[in-house]
Amino acid sequence: MRMTYRILAYSIAALVVVQASVMVWAIAGLGTWVEDGGVLDAAAFESSETLFPEEAGFMLHGMNGMMVIPSVALVLFIFSLFTKKRRAIGWAGLVLGLVAVQITLGLMGHEVAALGALHGINALALFTCAIVAARTGMRTPTEVGAAAPSAVETV
Repeated sequence: MRMTYRILAYSIAALVVVQASVMVWAIAGLGTWVEDGGVLDAAAFESSETLFPEEAGFMLHGMNGMMVIPSVALVLFIFSLFTKKRRAIGWAGLVLGLVAVQITLGLMGHEVAALGALHGINALALFTCAIVAARTGMRTPTEVGAAAPSAVETV
């Protein structure tokens, strides 16, 4: 149970990295396309044809953020309940809450562009909490004491 919890938490952190990567890939492709003479206007948005290959990054970002990450976060939270450890449940709950906020900011960012900055900041918070959840959410007090180096050296 402990290993599954850690794998799920690390998976969320890795998926956040994928989110950033595919978004930058798509934006870079868009920039190259525009530099090569492409025009981004309402007709381009409504077009069903692929304008540039990196456009797939936008789709991957949406699918990963709307389906994959929320599913993994929900499974992480469910697994945390079976551990019966308050820290695991707390961290998993925080991760799940940040995922919900992230989805809301992503969807609302289409209406209020300034929320895009909060979307990025929340992604960093989600990444950090997922890493902390994986590293400390399941540690017992015995493990914490054993992991700390002794300040007094015996002779």
